[in-house]
Amino acid sequence: MPLFPVILASISLLVWIVLAFFRGGFWQLRAFEDSSRENPPPLWPRVVAVVPARNEVGTIAHCVESLIGQNYPGGFQIIVVDDHSEDGTGELARAVAQSDGKPGQVTIIQAEELQQGWTGKLWALQQGVRAAARISPEYFWFADADIVHSSDTLQTLVTRAEAGKLELASLMVLLQARTLPERLLIPAFLYFFLMLYPPKWIANRKAKTAGAAGGCILLRREALEKIGGIATIQGEVIDDCALARAVKRSGGNIWMGLTRNSVSLRTYTRLGEICDLIARTAFTQLGYSTMLLLGTIAGLLLTYLVPVAMTFYSQPLAWRIGLAAWALGTVTYLPTVRFYRLSPLWAPLLPAAAMLYSYATCLSAIRFWRGKGGQWKGRTQAPAKS
Repeated sequence: MPLFPVILASISLLVWIVLAFFRGGFWQLRAFEDSSRENPPPLWPRVVAVVPARNEVGTIAHCVESLIGQNYPGGFQIIVVDDHSEDGTGELARAVAQSDGKPGQVTIIQAEELQQGWTGKLWALQQGVRAAARISPEYFWFADADIVHSSDTLQTLVTRAEAGKLELASLMVLLQARTLPERLLIPAFLYFFLMLYPPKWIANRKAKTAGAAGGCILLRREALEKIGGIATIQGEVIDDCALARAVKRSGGNIWMGLTRNSVSLRTYTRLGEICDLIARTAFTQLGYSTMLLLGTIAGLLLTYLVPVAMTFYSQPLAWRIGLAAWALGTVTYLPTVRFYRLSPLWAPLLPAAAMLYSYATCLSAIRFWRGKGGQWKGRTQAPAKS
């Protein structure tokens, strides 16, 4: 009996056992959904929402309306930073503010020219933070321009932050999963993100893991000042996790959860669009290392492709072990599929999604080597290859 297929299948099964039982329970989503039961604070702190917006005319009105509609008992103001949009984003945001907002509640500012060494989003956030200096808020709420929030989102975040003495609290909002490409790849996006950044490890002060969901971050002003401001992470492409890492290293408590109540309006109709989303940061996540890239691709093949291949292998022991590995991966993926309220039949397709993520990771590396890494909103944000 050839031993190699059995050994290969056994290694895959061992990987899945480690992921399922020794990776912070990242796949058990109910443990970190945003159902906050803490008592509200006696005094509601002042909050300023900063919304960086570049060419978001299709979503900015809905975003600003949802921010204006927050049922928040404390002082709350909104700053929209128009990052040199060419589609009328700033004008539309201003129109919504004038028609729906309270006098002086919403401010629209124009970002200065992007400085060398900064990524576009972080430069826009820097402009917003600077503009908020006159307000002296206790918290900043960094909110993406393509997200609609439920009316209690800010109240929930502040309640959790105050009760838990958190310096940073973030929510992974619900992404669209309506089209076939979205159903195949978007739940997998959440699954892989949580695998990289298990929320239990993020919240554990003794663990080094630090992560955040950049579309919805509540951050204490004192914590931002303590790390040296936005400038500390000015060139980071994966800015949300870099911010969380800086706050945690400074001794701050951080937390990340999930919500269905805040929804991204961004839609994807083609596989290529989602691959572009992944390719923007995939090679950055690997530190632009070719060796890590090769190791990652090999690991993805071993973890996701080998179990499927072994399931259809003729040798009984090999296919049984391969099927066990595939089944274990499917079981851990099922809560994510259910979170998106999709059919359980999508769960066994995780290996197919993983192979497309492998392709996008290679695409990310190729674009970096060609000097086009970190493409977003028409800008190349990854550092040039030396």
